[in-house]
Amino acid sequence: MTLRHSGSLGWRFFYFYFRRCKGIFMKRLLLFLIWLPVLLQAQGGMWLPMYLEKQNEKEMQALGCRLDADDLYAPNRPSVKDAICQFSGGCTGEMISAEGLLLTNYHCGFGAIQKHSTLEQNYIEAGFWAKTRAEELPCPGESAMFIVRMEDITALALQNVTETMSDRDRQSQIDKNLAQIRVGTKKEKWEEILIRPFYNGNQYFLFIAVTYTDIRLVGAPPISIGKFGADTDNWVWPRHTGDFSLFRVYAGKDNRPASYSTENQPLQPAHFLPVSLDGVEEGDFTMVYGFPGRTDEYLPAAAIAQTAEVLDPAKVSIRDRALKIMDGFMRNDPSVKIAYSARYATIANSWKKWLGEMQGLKTYNAMGARQTYESEFARRVSQNPDLKVRYSNLLPRLNQTCQEIGPFARARDYYLETFLRNIELMGQVSGLNNWIKSYQDNNLNTFAGQTADVNKRLAAFYKDYRPAVDKAVFAALVELYAQNMRDDWGAAYVRNAAAERGGYDLLADYIFSNSTLASPERWGALVKGEAKALGEALSQDPAVAFWRGVTAPYQEQVAPRLQELQATLNLLQRQYMAAQIDVFREKRFFPDANGTLRLTYGKVRGYSPKDAVRYDFRSYLDGVMEKYVPGDYEFDVPRRLIDLWKSKDFGPYATSEGRMPVGFIATNHTTGGNSGSPALDANGNLIGLNFDRVWEGTMSDLNYDPAICRNVMVDIRYILFIVDKYAGARHLIDEMKLVRGKRKKRK
Repeated sequence: MTLRHSGSLGWRFFYFYFRRCKGIFMKRLLLFLIWLPVLLQAQGGMWLPMYLEKQNEKEMQALGCRLDADDLYAPNRPSVKDAICQFSGGCTGEMISAEGLLLTNYHCGFGAIQKHSTLEQNYIEAGFWAKTRAEELPCPGESAMFIVRMEDITALALQNVTETMSDRDRQSQIDKNLAQIRVGTKKEKWEEILIRPFYNGNQYFLFIAVTYTDIRLVGAPPISIGKFGADTDNWVWPRHTGDFSLFRVYAGKDNRPASYSTENQPLQPAHFLPVSLDGVEEGDFTMVYGFPGRTDEYLPAAAIAQTAEVLDPAKVSIRDRALKIMDGFMRNDPSVKIAYSARYATIANSWKKWLGEMQGLKTYNAMGARQTYESEFARRVSQNPDLKVRYSNLLPRLNQTCQEIGPFARARDYYLETFLRNIELMGQVSGLNNWIKSYQDNNLNTFAGQTADVNKRLAAFYKDYRPAVDKAVFAALVELYAQNMRDDWGAAYVRNAAAERGGYDLLADYIFSNSTLASPERWGALVKGEAKALGEALSQDPAVAFWRGVTAPYQEQVAPRLQELQATLNLLQRQYMAAQIDVFREKRFFPDANGTLRLTYGKVRGYSPKDAVRYDFRSYLDGVMEKYVPGDYEFDVPRRLIDLWKSKDFGPYATSEGRMPVGFIATNHTTGGNSGSPALDANGNLIGLNFDRVWEGTMSDLNYDPAICRNVMVDIRYILFIVDKYAGARHLIDEMKLVRGKRKKRK
């Protein structure tokens, strides 16, 4: 990494001062000053654990880390990575005891909490705490995947791949190579092989993983703690949310993965995280270990502008309408609130993230910064004959393709957001379309043979489905679709369908009143009869007819051109990624997040989002009480929590000033998938639980800015306080390894 001095006068002063003042203090001061430019740049990045020694170890230790790289990742002995798991495919969890106790976010475990909740036994409102192992609740569908080791297989994956190949031929050759790699990789029978592309397909890595599926709910606070602030506070700081839940991972008697059984035993992990009671202070070194989902840090300026000005606004407008309708129903009916809480939270999470992202990209001039970067890329290319031959036309072609794909990408987002992601009935029809078509193609045996599986799928769907809610969403969104999609891409069909019925509300009434799939009762009665009768009913179903009518123009007019442009864009982006690494050889490029194990690190630090505004790095329980609104959907507080606060009964978890910390922020570079990731101190002890980012920094998936981007974590002391003092689940605290006293710094 190149050192850049900020000014010669200041450096001459410190050099002169050092010559005049001998001694160990000044030697350390000079060492700090030498490292200062490095430390100022050491922000951002989602680094591969296997390369920490080569890429990050010295920098991390200069920032304050007291561990070596092989303490964090070692393939052949226990290390911190063995405590980290991917929770249920979309979040992160960590082992915090020798008996399989798993900590993750409340919102990551919410689906399991919801499934166990009824009006009579409402764990969402009351919370849940298992007093014994026998009381822990099985959670089918949840999982914990641990990484055993990872390998760079790029040379084998790209064997016989040439630059002259078409994208299709290239991928075909890679697929053949990967198939051979899978066959030739040594693993245990209970392990699995995962292979993922990195750097837009310029590199490939193999992961050996172990997945446990016997997961049981151990503890969760009430939603008034676990989601305090709900959607109003989501993606903003300061936060006061106790966003955590506890599960236990079970294994067979051999400590290997096993299906659920009462004979299973708690997993004995290779490593679990000690829990620090020391807390954090501004400037402390922190790490976040986990499975970040997706970032696009190396896009051209045209793609950044398209996201901020076209795609995000389109998706936000659709979800805004859907959320307002769902919220109205949830506030008026407790049963709807239970049924739709998880779905609402999922939809709202992305909606608000996109709002912040498009605002942040504009406010902090992401497009301008990217254009400056591209100008330097072009300058270097133009001045180097070898680079000029290879890359002179690359960036112009990439930006042009971004412009061309814009209208088609917007149409795609309108189509997917409207009919697959926000109207539940249309999503089900889409998934069943091929099955229904098998009947219409006279494949009655195929149709009948799949009916039982379809019935099982729909039974799960109907459990939390409320047709009245979906009908109102349908009416609002199809009208929006007709207003914003091109006529020949589907808008004309939707408008005509509404006109035939007398308006969008009446169109919704007609479809939902007559569709077999919109009614659990109608479906239940019909599925019991003959396959032919069911096939005939579905072939004439108004929901199926509407779905096919709106899908046809999209598939004919949008999808083919979109696919063609996307293939070109993928090719150019892959070439541009390789070109950036080639042109900026002094720069370290971390790979974009792709759901694989990563480590990010930074400092505990507040921030200033705008003039005259400064946010502190920590929030307190006092802030919960300041926001408290009795009976409010988002800001209600349990009576017991109020009593504990008034009496200052915080146990050993308060700060030295006697205040109860709730959350803190740092410069760690996180994204979706890092929900539930452990925040670790310089010694690898657990100090917090990652769950969010600040509003101004939601743009970090595309443009990480260390001045403004912060991740949000629950202070581990607040979690311990809730478990111990609020819930009275001291037996869970006793399982953990609590530590105090920060170790001496590395020499």
